[in-house]
Amino acid sequence: MPTQFSQSLTSLDSFAPRLLDWFAENGRHDLPWQQHQTDTPNPYIVWLSEVMLQQTQVMTVLPYFARFMASFPTVQDLAAAEWDMVAEHWAGLGYYARARNLHKGAKQLVEVINETDDFPQTLAGWEAISGVGPSTAGAIMAMGLHRYGVICDGNVKRVLTRWAAIDGDITKSATTKALWALAERLTPRENSGLFAQAMMDMGATLCTRSKPACLLCPLQDDCLAHAQGRETDYPVKAKKQPKPSKVSNALLIKDTDGKILWLQRPDNGIWGGLWSLPLQFVEKIDGKVSGKTTAKNSKASDDKALKVASNEKVYETEFTTAEQIINEWLDKRNLAAAPINKTLLDDAPIKHSLTHFHWYLTPQSLTLTNEQTADLTKALQAADININWSNAEDAQATLGLPRAMVKILEA
Repeated sequence: MPTQFSQSLTSLDSFAPRLLDWFAENGRHDLPWQQHQTDTPNPYIVWLSEVMLQQTQVMTVLPYFARFMASFPTVQDLAAAEWDMVAEHWAGLGYYARARNLHKGAKQLVEVINETDDFPQTLAGWEAISGVGPSTAGAIMAMGLHRYGVICDGNVKRVLTRWAAIDGDITKSATTKALWALAERLTPRENSGLFAQAMMDMGATLCTRSKPACLLCPLQDDCLAHAQGRETDYPVKAKKQPKPSKVSNALLIKDTDGKILWLQRPDNGIWGGLWSLPLQFVEKIDGKVSGKTTAKNSKASDDKALKVASNEKVYETEFTTAEQIINEWLDKRNLAAAPINKTLLDDAPIKHSLTHFHWYLTPQSLTLTNEQTADLTKALQAADININWSNAEDAQATLGLPRAMVKILEA
């Protein structure tokens, strides 16, 4: 019997039973956030794990999840926590907007609980929480509340595009719509939480990106990509343009005791709310560049930094208020940080890749006198800038540092 999908009715109807049988025998049943083996699921645990798992692998998330649950065992604990503490717990996990949304979302959830005595009970209710999209909301409904919920995350899209040989670009809305329709058709009304867990495990352990284990797959008999020998052709995705690069100096401004100046980043923008060294923007480079190219560029960074400072639009865009104050304070006193590495072999900047660009950071150091330290501190505090003077060890232990800053300290 024909269907609106590429697969037969028999294949569509047998998809969930086959997947669930495989999951019962071969799936992961020991992850700390899984709720399918309890009659009293905790949506807070599922919400927390789902946010952490966005674009991040399970093994990376496990220690962070344990730290969060130890410090914030309830959503009320997370909502009441100071942002600095949340940021410190998240530091190193990346995609820091998730941490901001998590903290904001906790406060929103507490408001809902105070009004209704419970977590949101509908898909729309969860999608109203900061940082929660349709797939995350579906996962919480299915796994955190044991209600009907549909997921269509990266793992699920990979499984479905291969099984049904969906040739559309998954970044396009038409393909996304088709994938959601297929996911809804395949998800059983009963045990949708188990089905969601099984789909995640299928994508993470068998139907992997580069080397799918098709011979072990319970769906291999009617997987269209497997029949065509084209498993790794799916999902179809338009080739990305090379990421642009940004070159900056990372200033290790020290006092006479060796303590380093740290700035708390603005809430909006990259690393919002986390602590960073003062950065001195040098230039942006379109397209693909090599480490040698950026190393050469970094040698001329002093001249380029001066040109940037004279370009008001670029200066205001690329420098935070705190960095502008520091840049002008140094310039007024004819002070300049010097590269830490002295040899040709060591002068390449540290590369840190973000979602939309590669960031090349060249560490530079400057030690201030006691009088200069007090003067700079006063200038920053007068502008209500949150600062901290800490040595490298204390900064890593007590401040929320983005991974790029840890790389610099470890270099």
